[in-house]
Amino acid sequence: MASKQKILIVDDDNHIAELISLYLEKEMFETKIAEDGDEALEYFESFQPDLILLDLMLPGKDGYEVCREIRAKRDTPIIMLSAKGETFDKVLGLELGADDYVIKPFDSKELVARVKAVLRRYHASPAPQVPVAAGAKIVEYPNLIVNQTNYSVIYNGKDLVMPPKELELLYFIASQPNQVFTREQLLDHIWGYEYIGDTRTVDVHIKRLREKIKDHETWAIRTVWGIGYKFEVKRG
Repeated sequence: MASKQKILIVDDDNHIAELISLYLEKEMFETKIAEDGDEALEYFESFQPDLILLDLMLPGKDGYEVCREIRAKRDTPIIMLSAKGETFDKVLGLELGADDYVIKPFDSKELVARVKAVLRRYHASPAPQVPVAAGAKIVEYPNLIVNQTNYSVIYNGKDLVMPPKELELLYFIASQPNQVFTREQLLDHIWGYEYIGDTRTVDVHIKRLREKIKDHETWAIRTVWGIGYKFEVKRG
């Protein structure tokens, strides 16, 4: 029997944490609760979670600092939980490497759905060692292969670790070279309704892509000032 996926819940409100744990365990997840930032980092090493639900307002080290320290070690998926709904807080969380951001109060069933969605994207099956199946979502350029079917990126001949949303954004623009997309179009396609209006989310992810993938002589991620972005490919 396959082992249960493990979720680390980090929240100093024990009532909320226990409620989240109850819903997740009903869905056959194994859970562990940390009540502050230091405990979260301790359990991150000992519990080895598949995903972390991370509240921002914690005693001691806050959620931002915890996220920063985890990201310096591994790429474990993180969903931030916060009563703060301001754009600045969302953007800061995404800049630090969060995979999703959920505002309190939230519907427990929706939270469980988001957990499953992030895990599906993150724990996609390894790249097959056989010819690519028909219909696979793959784009290939010199020194760059983006495979959305198994969520892998090969850059300069090496596997590149990339969070799901970054990979989906890169695949989307690279699969339609030289087409300009507005930030609103990218938000709608990659993030869906919950991020409509929060256009800095796109800017943050483009910035993170550019930090990992440098422009090639035949292709580049370009800013189209006043409009949005495109994956530019030189012809000829």
